[in-house]
Amino acid sequence: MGSNPSIFRGSNRPVESISWEDCQVFIRKLNTITKQNFRLPTEAEWEFAARGGNKSRGYKYAGSNSVNNVAWYSDNNEGGTHNVGIKQSNELGIFDMSGNVWEWCSDWYGSYSSSAQTNPTGPARGSNRVNRGGSGGSDADYCRVSGRDSGSPTYCNGLLGFRLAL
Repeated sequence: MGSNPSIFRGSNRPVESISWEDCQVFIRKLNTITKQNFRLPTEAEWEFAARGGNKSRGYKYAGSNSVNNVAWYSDNNEGGTHNVGIKQSNELGIFDMSGNVWEWCSDWYGSYSSSAQTNPTGPARGSNRVNRGGSGGSDADYCRVSGRDSGSPTYCNGLLGFRLAL
């Protein structure tokens, strides 16, 4: 990209201070360079991965029922982001899906359907995009695998990053 927008920099820290729209620019450039099809995950894909996929043990957080085992959040964060992979991973070996930084998803934010669904998609349009996972500034409740928030596609801050799907 030629620059790193992060406030808290380090080779193993998540990129943050990036808007949903900035993520799209990065993804287009990455796909051009790699000839791959990277994208932001849907909200359903994000939650499935955070829950441990088909190996899920039904944990409250991504990899444990104890938030301290898996997440940097308001009670244990000393300011800023932390290197990825210090806390315990989830059942799929994925780190930091609870806490550290909120992560953008591709979906527009909206209410959940009350009926059971397989791989649901969000609304066709809206004003805010979904972000998941909680952050170093979040209470433990927001770090649950079911926790969700949203923001304008142009919004960015030091507690909001992204994770790619392929």
